[in-house]
Amino acid sequence: MKNPKLRFSALNCLKCLIKTLAISGAFLYFSYVIFFTQSYFPASEFYSPVQHIFAATQTTPPPHGDSPTNISHLVFGLVGSLKGWRHRKAYIESWWRPNVTRGYLYLDTAPTEELLPWSAASPQFRVSDDISKIAPKELLRHIRIVHTILEVYREGDHGVRWYVMGDDDSIFLVDNWVDVLAKYDHTKYIYIGGHSEMIQSNVKLSFDQGFGGAGFAFSYPLASAIAKDFEGCIKRYLYLKYADLITQYCVDELGVSLSAERGIHQMDLRGDISGFLSSHPQAPLMSLHHFDIVDPIFPSMNRFQSTNHLMKSAKVDQSRLLQQTICYHKPTNWSISVSWGYSAHIYEMVIPKAILKRPLETFKSWHKLWKAPLYMFNTRWPPYKDPCRSPHVFFMESIENSGRNQIVATYVRSAPRGCRTCSFSGNHSADYISKVRVLSPTTKLIRMDRSECCDIIQVGDNSTVEVKYRTCMDDELLG
Repeated sequence: MKNPKLRFSALNCLKCLIKTLAISGAFLYFSYVIFFTQSYFPASEFYSPVQHIFAATQTTPPPHGDSPTNISHLVFGLVGSLKGWRHRKAYIESWWRPNVTRGYLYLDTAPTEELLPWSAASPQFRVSDDISKIAPKELLRHIRIVHTILEVYREGDHGVRWYVMGDDDSIFLVDNWVDVLAKYDHTKYIYIGGHSEMIQSNVKLSFDQGFGGAGFAFSYPLASAIAKDFEGCIKRYLYLKYADLITQYCVDELGVSLSAERGIHQMDLRGDISGFLSSHPQAPLMSLHHFDIVDPIFPSMNRFQSTNHLMKSAKVDQSRLLQQTICYHKPTNWSISVSWGYSAHIYEMVIPKAILKRPLETFKSWHKLWKAPLYMFNTRWPPYKDPCRSPHVFFMESIENSGRNQIVATYVRSAPRGCRTCSFSGNHSADYISKVRVLSPTTKLIRMDRSECCDIIQVGDNSTVEVKYRTCMDDELLG
């Protein structure tokens, strides 16, 4: 009979051998996977499943040497109605550049004979899709607006980086849209828009949506992704009713949040908006909506004339349009605030820039019954009877490139101020001033992190004040 101790020892040796072979085999296998497959099969999904999962979730960076975004990379999708187009076409044609700007106007019905042949100065028209199977009759107007996103994407235009959606009663500053969109990576999912000026509108709808009348932009990848099930998404959120809110919910399903830009203006204001336009935020002006509702922005002009007049400034230099520049004249204790290309204000008192940045509340609330606070920004009450805080108001009359690396804009008094002279700062009346001439460089305003500075280079016995723009010096204090 064999010794039990020897049998136990043999079994232990066998187990050790099997364990050693298993470990060695595993080591050789993983060595093969790591070294051999990485060398000869770098794209293998079988041997590198973790690498494949992470690669699928990464956003492709812009190609090296990718050309800068330009106007040809934008496609506009504008929503209008046949009834409204008869008197709104002037708004669109004021900024649309035939054979340069790309995009379409989507009408609710086909143009009638009186609108044909179609104007070459307008965008190409399309008749909106029949969406009666998607939405009930009472929601068709809102859902047609949302559905236009899908329709403009399906046009299949070549080389698109951005789709910009908007209404037919909006003014778009196309060059500024190009400059702002160029800051973003167009290869990623990007949703750009603006808030309402009214707190209530943002509360009622959403602080996370772009208000569509003023315009919002989808990067091409986002538009492509959302188009895959857009009609399904619309059906899921019909109960929301509002076009812009439904759009936001569909974008949110892809994990994308709004990137808000301060130069996109829904203009949920009524009446005289000159106070707002004269103290524009320190951001490129991108759009102005609701031109059919607000008062004409220039005195003695109708809405269409006012639009074309503003676009004269835009054609000379969009980058500075409505940008506020403030300077002071110590001998007279005057403060001068210029909203480039639009207006100039003279105050007979030195007023801090922090105060002058606040718009004069010349306008009225969009929601008549809403209680204060009303606006998304601080305002100043118009001091009609205070001679020290009530401005002398001048509006742009003419603007031109002088040919000497200098733009000359002339602003003329709109009306007598109707106040006595401010005695607080030495009784230096500005009543005799009838014009403000502003000299600015022809170079494009690239950076918005700091406003430009200016000097008052002429205040004489004649009736003109001359202001010259310049770059601010390091550590220079404004006021």
